[in-house]
Amino acid sequence: MGLRSAKALLALRSIAFACAAAACLAAQAQGADCDQPDPVCDARAAVFAISAFDPVGSAVRIGPDRLVTARHVVADQPEATLFLADGTPLTATVVPSGYAADLVFLTVEGLPEGPALEPTEARAGVDFFTIGADVGRQRIRAYDPGQARALPAAEHPLARLHHDAYSQPGNSGGALVDAEGRLVGIVASGGEGRFEAVPSAALAVLESKSGAGFAEESAELGAAVRVCTTLIEERQARPGRLQDQEAKAIATSCGRAGNRQLLDLAGQTLGRGGAAAMAVPLFERALAEDPNAINTRLGLVVTHHLLRDYEAELPHLHWLMEHAGEDLQVLRFAIQAGTWGGDPALAAEALARLKRVNPQTAPAAERFMAQPPPRPPKLGN
Repeated sequence: MGLRSAKALLALRSIAFACAAAACLAAQAQGADCDQPDPVCDARAAVFAISAFDPVGSAVRIGPDRLVTARHVVADQPEATLFLADGTPLTATVVPSGYAADLVFLTVEGLPEGPALEPTEARAGVDFFTIGADVGRQRIRAYDPGQARALPAAEHPLARLHHDAYSQPGNSGGALVDAEGRLVGIVASGGEGRFEAVPSAALAVLESKSGAGFAEESAELGAAVRVCTTLIEERQARPGRLQDQEAKAIATSCGRAGNRQLLDLAGQTLGRGGAAAMAVPLFERALAEDPNAINTRLGLVVTHHLLRDYEAELPHLHWLMEHAGEDLQVLRFAIQAGTWGGDPALAAEALARLKRVNPQTAPAAERFMAQPPPRPPKLGN
């Protein structure tokens, strides 16, 4: 979510032939059906479709003329186009910020009166709802609920809220709200049932690091986001082995962006491109920012697996077994790494869970554990 894949771009461009994509979304926001609690449905009036570096994103109203969105939606653009419910476009000015989290403020002159969302702290065990621009249905939508999988890690100021409330492309910068319509976070990234939001508590930090005095730092962060995203998109369009210079450019630009999502995506791109050793520091940096990031730990496990460093996977697999222990990918890696990396108890526990959640694949895993093939040597050894 957020990264503009070739498929997503084609979909957005096809909508644009009928009308401007974000304008279509905005024009149909009012009066659309909503099956969620009334406060959640009402909160849609505080979420707008915007278009900037990402062709379609979302922004959340938090004051009379102030909104917040994800930095990766605007990158280094000084302005975005915001669309009202009737399709009217307004110019949104990006407020410079030196904040490394995936957030920026927008100011909009001439924004009509309307509701602003009230920030609140996320709590475990309550329902959350994503509200954002739905490209397919061409409206602002409140999606089906989910709950927190992990709250932001304490003493990690860039840590995110991890949840399973459904989100999709176009929602980036939108609202994650509770059943009372209060803002618990700004939608950032995710996929495969593992979604992330920047917690609303970060808005106070963003406020302290926003304004004209941060213009130079903001331009550098935005440019790094643009370059990093563009390089990753280019690799998605032409997969294959990365040249050394390409790999270094991805690692450098995405590292400068400091964006947790982009660190993960860069690591994945490097791993698939044959530069797995270069991916490890990016994943480790992302994990240092956000120890509860399931997607980051999975990326690090996959990367160590590519390098055949099974022992390095084990601490992360133990954590994943505790926090995402029914994920089939986690179970498969735990069986292999546990067997080859000298942790048979981990492999046995993963097999027991596999028999419960996906019994048809368990016999092959059991045969692997009973008679494992020779361990592949570590790459570089």
